[in-house]
Amino acid sequence: MTVATLFALALALQGYAQTPATWKGVDSALGRSGILQGETYRVGFPRNDLHVTVGAVTVRPALALGSWVAFKQTKDCLAMLMGDLVLLESEVGPVIDALQRGGIEQTALHNHLVGEMPHVMYLHISGRGRAVALATAVHDALARTGTPPAAAAPTSAPAFGLDTTQIALIIGAHGRVNGGVYQIGVPRGGPVSVDSLEVPPAMGVATAINIQPTGATGAATTGDFVLIASEVNPVLRALRANGIQVTALHSHMLNESPRLLFMHFWGEGDALKLARGLRAALDEVNIKRN
Repeated sequence: MTVATLFALALALQGYAQTPATWKGVDSALGRSGILQGETYRVGFPRNDLHVTVGAVTVRPALALGSWVAFKQTKDCLAMLMGDLVLLESEVGPVIDALQRGGIEQTALHNHLVGEMPHVMYLHISGRGRAVALATAVHDALARTGTPPAAAAPTSAPAFGLDTTQIALIIGAHGRVNGGVYQIGVPRGGPVSVDSLEVPPAMGVATAINIQPTGATGAATTGDFVLIASEVNPVLRALRANGIQVTALHSHMLNESPRLLFMHFWGEGDALKLARGLRAALDEVNIKRN
């Protein structure tokens, strides 16, 4: 074998070692595919089986009923998992037991909404291990719920009635329409880590703003602001000054740095007015500026 061949082989092996986890195996274990967002592989599980209302608003899965898990390959050829599972009260116990058997830990269990019918719980999870093994444990846990199998992609996207260009201009960040909801993610201005591993924004550490049309110019909005302690009350005051309800304040993770608090909100009314209120709150947060 020549020196050139050995050098080429060494480069190939180095590239192999740096190749992301086999997401096809994850897809097979979960029974659906996800989306690669930078170094994060994120898979969604919309709870299309649930009919949840908040007042007169029928909540679309993409607004507040989307379970998800996200994977990031780490240098030891294992994967880090984080996620958020949308559950009915009767599903919580069986799901926790299945996750524990699969080696996946729970980091929070709480509400995100207020006054919804039926009542919905949100279970935040974390794991480290082989990506396919983690995916298998998630699949086994979700089998204890009414989460439906993956649906076929729609042939055409439904019309979205709100002016997303104007909303994005007001908020200062662009999003995308998904499942009839305009979704915006705003990363924090500094890194976040858990157990010395950096957590990408797509693994649940970016402020999430979801906007669902409720009429020609009306909307409902919900999501969560990702905050350090000093930002909590300025953001709360900004939201309340703009008629937006604060529905929860709590942690989602364990051992993160810096310590993060998640402020959930709910607002209804004119879409552009809501956008201005959300922008006022974002102005109190250390976010990544374009």
